[in-house]
Amino acid sequence: MRVHISRLLLLASVWSTCTGAGNWCYQSQVNCTSSCKGPDSWHELYEDCNKNRQSPVNIVTRKTKLDHKLTPLRFGGYQDVFTSTLKNNGHSVKVNVPHLANVSGGNLRGTYKAIQFHFHWGEEGGPGSEHTIDGEQYPMEMHIVHMRQDFKSLEEALKDPTGVAVLGFFYEESRSANRKYDKLIQALRKVEHPEANTMLEDISLSNLISSEENMTKYYRYEGSLTTPNCTETVVWTVFEHPIPLSKEQLSAFSSLKFTDGKPMIKTFRPVQPYKGRTVYRSGSTVVMISFTLLLVCSALGLSQLY
Repeated sequence: MRVHISRLLLLASVWSTCTGAGNWCYQSQVNCTSSCKGPDSWHELYEDCNKNRQSPVNIVTRKTKLDHKLTPLRFGGYQDVFTSTLKNNGHSVKVNVPHLANVSGGNLRGTYKAIQFHFHWGEEGGPGSEHTIDGEQYPMEMHIVHMRQDFKSLEEALKDPTGVAVLGFFYEESRSANRKYDKLIQALRKVEHPEANTMLEDISLSNLISSEENMTKYYRYEGSLTTPNCTETVVWTVFEHPIPLSKEQLSAFSSLKFTDGKPMIKTFRPVQPYKGRTVYRSGSTVVMISFTLLLVCSALGLSQLY
């Protein structure tokens, strides 16, 4: 054990010497010639990254708490087709949502307007999601970022403990390609280099996510942005049912480049400690069935059965 610990201390010393000062980056970018700060050192640049409500987390299902208030979410404008810009921002690829699309219900504290969505992935379809379920890391994760619609800007929303709501969607490898993602995957070829952008035409948020019947099971907790400044004002909703993409589609994201020119791979922050927080799980399926039966029985005059 002593030998093991001493080796860890030696590695930590080398790690500290190698990383030096610089901007934030992912672990896959860190080596002895880089000047950027990897996830373990983000707090040296942004103090919030070392606080008590950090994201992502490993969701341990047996420790989650059932909450019947977590009913199915209501989506507005998610079906609307829009055109926007897909951009390589040097850390990921991001698409702004230019029209009014929102989410409410599910015990969210108000209605939240969609602002943008982006992705986190591994290497060539390998493990790359930010959140994990019982220690399992999926190949990729999409975040749709929303701000509460009573705020005028994201900067303003980030000052409120419940100002931002992020929906997280996992991806799994499938044998066949997901044709709903064809336009997005093709557009990736045009944004290989940092700051490159291209038009992404005729897409909708509903086409990119799971069907409504596959979104009744989800997890909820209070956390943070998963990139600096790591601000702790995010209400997280992480859906259980993954979205299928083929190996080739997942691997397409690995063709992009970071700001430093290195392959854009393993773009995820490691899971963070709970520090006393609770992750809740939806009980929406039971609630929906009970409510439906109640309505049917009421219509048939069978209320005495309840």
